[in-house]
Amino acid sequence: MAKVRKRLGEILIDAGIITSEVLDKALKIQKLTEEKLGQVLVSKGFTTDEQIVNAVKQQMGIPLIDLDNINVRQDIIDILPSSIARKYESIPIDIINGSLLVTMSDPLNYFAAEDIKIATGYNVKPAISFRESILQNIEKYYGRSRAQEAARTYRKSNSALRKDRIPSAQPVDDTSAPIIKFINTVIENAVMYKASDIHIEPNDREMRVRFRVDGVLREIMRTDIEMLAPVISRIKIMSNLNIAETRVPQDGKIGYRVKNKGIDIRVSIVPTILGEKIVMRILDKSVFSIDLGKIGLEEDELVKLNRMIDNPYGIILVSGPTGSGKTTTLYSILNILNDVSKNIITIEDPVEYNLDGINQMQVNTKIGFDFANGLRNILRQDPDIILVGEIRDNETAEISIRSALTGHIVLSTIHTNNAVGTIGRLLDMGIKPFLISSTLTGVVAQRLIRKICPNCGEEYMCDESEMRLLGLSNPVKLRKGKGCSLCNDTGYKGRTGIFEILEIDKDMRNIIDSNYNDSKIEKIAEEKGMDTLRKSCINKVLKGITTVDEMLRATYGDRV
Repeated sequence: MAKVRKRLGEILIDAGIITSEVLDKALKIQKLTEEKLGQVLVSKGFTTDEQIVNAVKQQMGIPLIDLDNINVRQDIIDILPSSIARKYESIPIDIINGSLLVTMSDPLNYFAAEDIKIATGYNVKPAISFRESILQNIEKYYGRSRAQEAARTYRKSNSALRKDRIPSAQPVDDTSAPIIKFINTVIENAVMYKASDIHIEPNDREMRVRFRVDGVLREIMRTDIEMLAPVISRIKIMSNLNIAETRVPQDGKIGYRVKNKGIDIRVSIVPTILGEKIVMRILDKSVFSIDLGKIGLEEDELVKLNRMIDNPYGIILVSGPTGSGKTTTLYSILNILNDVSKNIITIEDPVEYNLDGINQMQVNTKIGFDFANGLRNILRQDPDIILVGEIRDNETAEISIRSALTGHIVLSTIHTNNAVGTIGRLLDMGIKPFLISSTLTGVVAQRLIRKICPNCGEEYMCDESEMRLLGLSNPVKLRKGKGCSLCNDTGYKGRTGIFEILEIDKDMRNIIDSNYNDSKIEKIAEEKGMDTLRKSCINKVLKGITTVDEMLRATYGDRV
């Protein structure tokens, strides 16, 4: 550590960023405000955070850590107490050759390094990161500790009520209450982890909190079951739900702000035999992309979909399980079709994101406003393009099909396992074959798969079982992630789509009209170049985007 005794002011003067006169001014201000020198220089406009970081990095040979592109293991975070991390604006990153790599806003602070050494028992290897990034990531990594501390505080304050019973659900209004701190911390942590869902659920003696990240649930923490009732009560208040009702499912919505960013949260509460369970879907518009070229479509798939979109009328259906990206695909199509000359109206359950220039309506079953009812009203609004959130029944299907028949473009989702199965599903709903053949433009079946981490992905030669699964006659090099701090040791980072795109042409219409048969449609579609979901995923495995294991997880049971 003796090498790192050069002062920040000296470094910035040597780098030509500030003059000695500026340093003197900043030091006088620092004596009055007791802020750190770097904070004074930045706040008074003498320099920028980026200039300070680059100067320290270059002159002192201290590594720069990009905290926004790594995930630090929890066992590493636990080495440094939260109080020390906050005091010195520092985050432990890894243990390297017996030393603790710690990124700090001021890595030149010798006393901070000594305190960290005493607190952790490790020699400290300093690194530097942008101060704002460190402060945000302290909240991310130590947020779990804050949530656990809030839980402990609640337990202590309610110890008199703990004699073999669970406290009843009472409204929680005090913003300083441990329950509010607990819920706020959980939500903010989920946003920082880029989680799509928060699960809060009861076990026999514990309440468990899990986040869904990149499509996979990850346990975050457990606490006493006595937390469940007040947590549910608070979330119901935030969602404008009935706190006294515990016997039936309830749905609501929360508007929340994290770091000056608006977040919509969709809340679902259902009764279980052990108590109520909560799932909160996080809808973050700042990370929501509606660019059709960025959702994972291959070039030939994009050409097919654009051809379907170019039709002046007809119905395009998107199928897939919950959480497979159907809404993103539909909104991406609407984004292409959105034009001042078009009247676009949607009926959704619920409206997930507000789209500029598009009239969006939300289903409200409590007053009888369902998809079929909304669709009938949309037709009186002189629409050009209609989006129906989901075709669930005969009435909605019938009105959607007839809307396409009368010159409208209709977009919707439907629950089927693959693209071809959508035709059979419409027939099962009682739609006549000639109506399907004359209006259905095409079907997009899709799934989401995890992508290999770009930081730890490495090549390897595939074995015989993988060759068989991929339909190869010779071994080839594939990729997989070995796990690192960037991907939280999962080997995956981010997700992309796989697609099965069925264009309805003259040959298929004839089969639908005369004697519909799944296998005939499949055969013609594949002869004309349609990739199945499994084949689409195989292509991404061979391109090094995902793994064989992920292919099996996402397309288990699908045909090649």
